[in-house]
Amino acid sequence: MAENFTVVGLVATTPRNIITADGLSVTSFRLASSSRKFDKQTSQWIDAETNWFSVVAFRQLAENANISIAKGDRVLASGRLKVRDWDNGERTGTTVEIEADAIGHDLLFGTTTFERVTKAAEPAEDSDPALQPA
Repeated sequence: MAENFTVVGLVATTPRNIITADGLSVTSFRLASSSRKFDKQTSQWIDAETNWFSVVAFRQLAENANISIAKGDRVLASGRLKVRDWDNGERTGTTVEIEADAIGHDLLFGTTTFERVTKAAEPAEDSDPALQPA
């Protein structure tokens, strides 16, 4: 199953960034998404169930998320929803994962500042490093 999906929630774990053997940046974290509903009988807001998602980002999005997102932040994550059953011999379960196309702070709860990331130009392979400007 792979559906486009957007979820709003709280970053529940410190984002973890790894670089694969092929040089691919991957950042992942757990996202808790709770909804609230108004109970007319008590005239109070009550918490409903919490849904848990694993959010995974790749390449530049992974690098930017690793720098920008922290445990406790309220964020929106949008991407492809993947639901997988697993069995490790001792336990079984289901993982709900969002392979993110976009991640950003939820501005309902605070402000943020955007800073565009620019990649430094890499020198051509045949250029002499001694001739490069210092």
